[in-house]
Amino acid sequence: MRITKHPVLDVQEGREVSFTFDGRPLVGKEGEMVSSALLANGIRTFSVHSVGDAPQGLFCANGQCAQCTVIIDGLPVKSCITPLREGMEIRTLIHHPELPADDEPRPSYAPEELSCQVLIVGAGPSGITSAIELADLGFSVILVDDKDHLGGKLVLQTHKFFGSMADCYAGTRGTDIAKILEKEARSRENITIMTSSTVVGIYSDRKAGIYQDRLEKYIHVSFDGLIIATGARERSLIFPGNDLPGVFGAGAFQTLVNRDLVKSSERVLIIGCGNVGLIGAYHALQAGINVVGLVDIAPEVTGYKVHADKIKRMGVPIYLRHTLIGVQGEGKVERATIAQVDENWNPLVETAKTFAVDTVLIAVGLSSADEFYRSGIEGGFPVLKTGDADEIAEASSAMIGGRIIGREMAALLGSNVTVPEEWSKKQQILKSHPGETFERSFEMFGKGWKPMIHCYQEIPCNPCTTVCPQDSIHLSGRTGTIMDLPEFAEKCIGCGFCVLICPGLAITLTRRSKQEGLAELVVPHEFDHSFQPGDKVRLRDVDGADLGEGTVKAARYNKQHRTSLLTLEVPLELATRAVGILVQDEEVTRPLAEADLAYLPDNAIVCRCERVTVGELKGFIRENEVTDINQLKQTRLAMGACGGKTCLDLVPRVMQEVGVKREEIQAATHRPLTVEVPMKALANQGGGQK
Repeated sequence: MRITKHPVLDVQEGREVSFTFDGRPLVGKEGEMVSSALLANGIRTFSVHSVGDAPQGLFCANGQCAQCTVIIDGLPVKSCITPLREGMEIRTLIHHPELPADDEPRPSYAPEELSCQVLIVGAGPSGITSAIELADLGFSVILVDDKDHLGGKLVLQTHKFFGSMADCYAGTRGTDIAKILEKEARSRENITIMTSSTVVGIYSDRKAGIYQDRLEKYIHVSFDGLIIATGARERSLIFPGNDLPGVFGAGAFQTLVNRDLVKSSERVLIIGCGNVGLIGAYHALQAGINVVGLVDIAPEVTGYKVHADKIKRMGVPIYLRHTLIGVQGEGKVERATIAQVDENWNPLVETAKTFAVDTVLIAVGLSSADEFYRSGIEGGFPVLKTGDADEIAEASSAMIGGRIIGREMAALLGSNVTVPEEWSKKQQILKSHPGETFERSFEMFGKGWKPMIHCYQEIPCNPCTTVCPQDSIHLSGRTGTIMDLPEFAEKCIGCGFCVLICPGLAITLTRRSKQEGLAELVVPHEFDHSFQPGDKVRLRDVDGADLGEGTVKAARYNKQHRTSLLTLEVPLELATRAVGILVQDEEVTRPLAEADLAYLPDNAIVCRCERVTVGELKGFIRENEVTDINQLKQTRLAMGACGGKTCLDLVPRVMQEVGVKREEIQAATHRPLTVEVPMKALANQGGGQK
């Protein structure tokens, strides 16, 4: 299914092309990823594994794993990074691909040689700002990214950003920030941008091997200094059914619904209550997808409270101190079971609930993709890392962090520059974890408009204080930084700018109505709607509790912020408590009548590529007294197509369950090349220097 209408994104019609899947004629959009075209046509199984004939589907949508491999025109390829073209013959990969019957001699060409002073790998927010900073200092830069657009994960972020308006475009949507940064980078003549280009290796002679997939061209880039801005990859989880088609990384889900406008799901359960999970729930609702709940084993939400509040009042429950017992289904996700945990984090099976879902989103954190940084250290040349490749944090801090790393690299290469002290201070604030949470009280007074700022937790954010034309919203001053809570002190003219720009949708406007006992309430709304005056809506407080009904008086859409302002008439006593309206029917979130207790943890898959289970690893570890993860490769762990990118983060937990002390565990050796490429790339059969 396709998303044909979206409250934030422009839905553009692309050129349709025909292709076949297992002989069945289908239609997709030219240039979209094959995986997206398949999912849009309702296809979730892309391959069948040789172990147990297990179905395999999309997981990362970022080329990091190999779960989406299919056969296209006779060759195995990752469908999530292969653009669709007219006439493709696509087949399910059954077990192992066959070598093509081809013994014709093929040409080989020497790679093209390029050079620059600084090579930057990764064109997300930190990579772009590093490039801009270096370019403005006079350095020649080559900026490489494997996607066809710059911006990294920004191109998936349809929500407004927190942070500082002056330093990181706070109050602006991530998709718009990506366009701003790309325009800035392309305006510098000494930045060479290489998109749809994959760095496959960093070598000790200060060269990088780069494969330009669409040109089928392999090149070498010589450099003096190297900056790694390759971001991060999503962590997986061990649970029964974690390999079923329909278990996605949260980033993969955002790629499908926000980049490719594919309605990949009807009902989702989200594991993880950090910002990624909370934002993923919001994006699902905007795409018209039901969210049955969010689950986290932690006792409290780890993301921003305003994100969680927003989700709860829209009708999505959050289950804290709960864990995912397992996912069930015949060849695909059909049900998911959760349960409370005790003080030792063990599931209390008697509390189990099973939900009918077709998708489970894993949003339990990220692992830095910094392998190239280690290659640089081993090579002994100037190398720095930035953004999530250095430390997992918000994109707002990555932007200023990139500028800092740009200057640090310039200094390493002999430039007489320093990093302004205030930059480092700002970066530390922008990547701060949520601070203290405070109670706030609100009251009605006077006849005019008054903003109700339902922002209770210290987070780095200041847009509302910047846009007020009356300069009537100020930070409290408790910490002296943008972590302080905003407060209203003076005059409000009811312009609604603060309501429109607030990333957490946490500000409303209210005033007494002319009718006794009633008030007017203005709330932000970022969903498609057809509200008319007189329509009834369900009011919700900051914690998602039902407050009864309000009546729509007017709705106006702000094109700049792509946000509607709904003016509601509500009982006077609710004017200071109502924060938003119910978006999702509560019936959606009800569990099934009976819980599915097929709880077999030893059957959970650790290595998805080779289908190595928890039980197999435990037995091997006990039998061989294993402390070195490399020994586990004898079970085929980490020997599959992804090179251990997904499973190696999970293995220490399994080893500890068998009794191996964490300090005794020896890390695995990562396999080169960091990114797999076809053999024809190394022979440069697409062409090179003539």
